[in-house]
Amino acid sequence: MSISLRKITHQVLVGDVKVGGGAPIVVQSMTNTDTADVAATVKQIIELAAAGSELVRITVNSEEAASAVAEIKNQLLQKSQTVPIIGDFHFNGHKLLEKYPDCAAALDKYRINPGNVGRGKSRDPQFQQMIEFACQYNKPVRIGVNGGSLDQAVLTRLLDENRLLQNPEPLAAITRQAIVLSALESAAKAEELGLGKDKIILSCKISNVQELISIYEDLSQRCDYALHLGLTEAGMGSKGIVSSSAALSVLMQQGIGDTIRISLTPEPGASRTQEVIVGQEILQTMGFRSFTPMVISCPGCGRTTSDYFQKLAMDIQSYLRDQMPIWRTQYPGVESMEVAVMGCVVNGPGESKNANIGISLPGTGETPVAPVYEDGEKTVTLKGDKIAEEFQVIVQRYIESHYGAHVK
Repeated sequence: MSISLRKITHQVLVGDVKVGGGAPIVVQSMTNTDTADVAATVKQIIELAAAGSELVRITVNSEEAASAVAEIKNQLLQKSQTVPIIGDFHFNGHKLLEKYPDCAAALDKYRINPGNVGRGKSRDPQFQQMIEFACQYNKPVRIGVNGGSLDQAVLTRLLDENRLLQNPEPLAAITRQAIVLSALESAAKAEELGLGKDKIILSCKISNVQELISIYEDLSQRCDYALHLGLTEAGMGSKGIVSSSAALSVLMQQGIGDTIRISLTPEPGASRTQEVIVGQEILQTMGFRSFTPMVISCPGCGRTTSDYFQKLAMDIQSYLRDQMPIWRTQYPGVESMEVAVMGCVVNGPGESKNANIGISLPGTGETPVAPVYEDGEKTVTLKGDKIAEEFQVIVQRYIESHYGAHVK
């Protein structure tokens, strides 16, 4: 699906990153460090940005965290890192923005959860206070509703109205309506307070795939705000990846969504960057954007009893991704390249010919040679114990000759 077919929403400028208005779908992430730990937070923000996160959200939940934000921003700028930083506020955001003006000024966007901004009589004035700070410092706001922290006043109101109906709707349907209505009513209130549509991003997150799809389909029909997509509490490993991919792909194929975050639970000690990579790969496999050369490789079968091609595919994929921070500026367009690493003669030559550059490794019982194809033509046949190293050199040479500064 072409980017031009996406639903056009209002464009929001977050730092220097465009969200909505027909701009490419933006990948964002969130730190899991203690924000008060400036060094750890700066380090993780840089890691996430290097992996390709175009926006990074940090938790601002305490006075210690709020007082650290300006220094975090300062250290990032000293390291020439300009990725926009989003402040994630719950419960006490109005107090922190008031007490720490340097924090309010340093952040590039605020995230407000209507369900956690206050209760009862305190809700509206505290929400108003945060929006007024956004207006004062000219900051965009994501109004982010979550199923797990839904504004109970909205839900109660809808349930009361539902009870009066001749055929009341089930609780799940009312909950979906409440999530959408909470976002829309909060956005309308923000506009009344002076925040323009070009400063508002909405999200309505829940952890159930079908519910999320239904909610965003409804939301997108009822507004033209920029929309942030994400399956909240997606889970760990393959479960989280599959769930997020299923939900977001269905929505984006309908033209819904301007920025995404993949909310994976990382394994203990694992890098936070996996959520960035998954987000990029969803967009790239869907054909919306290109981030890094794609490696095409076969799954293996009884014809490929050696794991040589698997290791080579993994090494090449890691090599390509590791080089991208440098290649983005040196070799524009390289992110759209396809590299095939195939394991036997069945599909190996054909897939290698269809890729920009590919190698067809020998399967079980086949002649121990590996033809290399560049732009559909066989250019060399590799043999011996250094096929992997030689192929990597060929890939690098291909990139230099096809995407270098001298190439018009």
